[in-house]
Amino acid sequence: MYTETIAAIATALSDSGISIIRVSGPDAITAVDQIFMTKGRKHILQKVSSHTIHYGLVYEQDKPVDEVMVSVMRAPRSYTAEDVVEIHCHGGILITNRILELVIETGVRLALPGEFTKRAFLNGRIDLSRAEAVMDLIQSTNEFAMRSSFSQLRGSVFSVIKELREKILYEIAFIESALDDPEHIDMDGHGEALSQVLNELSFTLKKLIDSAKDGKVMKDGIGTVILGKPNAGKSSLLNALSGGERAIVTDIAGTTRDILEETVRLKNICLCIKDTAGIRHTEDIVEKIGVERAIQSAKEADLILYVVDASVPWDDNDFEILSFIREKNCLIILNKTDLPSVITEDIIYETTENRYPVIKMSLTQQSGMEELEEAIRDLFFHGKISFENEVYITNMRHKEALQEAYESILMVIESVSKKLPEDFYSIDLMNAYSRLGHIIGEEVGEDLVNEIFSRFCMGK
Repeated sequence: MYTETIAAIATALSDSGISIIRVSGPDAITAVDQIFMTKGRKHILQKVSSHTIHYGLVYEQDKPVDEVMVSVMRAPRSYTAEDVVEIHCHGGILITNRILELVIETGVRLALPGEFTKRAFLNGRIDLSRAEAVMDLIQSTNEFAMRSSFSQLRGSVFSVIKELREKILYEIAFIESALDDPEHIDMDGHGEALSQVLNELSFTLKKLIDSAKDGKVMKDGIGTVILGKPNAGKSSLLNALSGGERAIVTDIAGTTRDILEETVRLKNICLCIKDTAGIRHTEDIVEKIGVERAIQSAKEADLILYVVDASVPWDDNDFEILSFIREKNCLIILNKTDLPSVITEDIIYETTENRYPVIKMSLTQQSGMEELEEAIRDLFFHGKISFENEVYITNMRHKEALQEAYESILMVIESVSKKLPEDFYSIDLMNAYSRLGHIIGEEVGEDLVNEIFSRFCMGK
């Protein structure tokens, strides 16, 4: 239990309609009561019931500073499981800072980044996976990320990890009991029953690990690179996706020489796009550097949008592009379909052995955008994302812990198949149990906790 009371501004510090100063700790109510009075000039907060809101004024000595609403939430029914008071004042940098200063002058300490959520975790109000979901929810850049973070905040990750740990702990307890009391606990046939449990555990763990691929895309967006020969329509595609004149478009080949970056949203899909220099053999030093950067960006991309000019025959530059994107997620954009076509869908499918979907577009006429969005959605989300019964791993720390737990379970499976002594099982089962505990915070050190919450914003 903490003895210090902390305070911070919980809303963005800017000109706005309202600001909130949050105070948490054993002296939260007493501290705010010193500067807050009702219109009848009465200090009432220490007597009011929990989860009530009160109108009055904040005073600096005898001078009113602002009209405010004050909410009181008594422990343990609050975000931090401590006494919490929130002062809702008029928005604005000056007035918000002044009220915070008045709270601090009562003996309250300024909160560190993430300290409110850290207290919620350490006081048992939420587990570590829920705490991390709080910050992910705040930083969500698309609806998929928001819904996934909210699902984790509601305990989706915690529930599945808790269930896995309970199954593992049962097997550990049974083996340890049998080893301690072999006369009364028979281990004959246990290997077969344990193998079934281990297979179920490994299947669930592998499914969670595999979900991290979709989870990364949900959280961070799809790293997208636009490739193609000069004048294929790459910059026009970027402008169409971003809804503005982000890139310069001319008939002069080689206009784009450096990488242009833009984050765009296609309904619920977030694309982190790089428009690159046209791929061609050139003696221009600057353009050559641009081409090299384009190739390097393509190697690192989650998705490549390869723009092909339908009115121009393929040449060696096209085949070079196809060679280094062969193993990548790629959509081929057949652009300029409003012009007489030299390159057709059939030619592309035949040349690429049906490896990539082809989207027919005319960027000058803004056609094909809906088909492009649907193709991206199908490529990365298999056409459907459900948050009802599915858990998606969006945190790399969680993925690493799941991978280590999975490897430990595989080692137990191998030990059982080789009929090794049962104490071998316990060692690896305990390691799996421990690694899963890292996800929900039941087996983490103080340094890791401090590192995680240091990434939080002030006031949360």
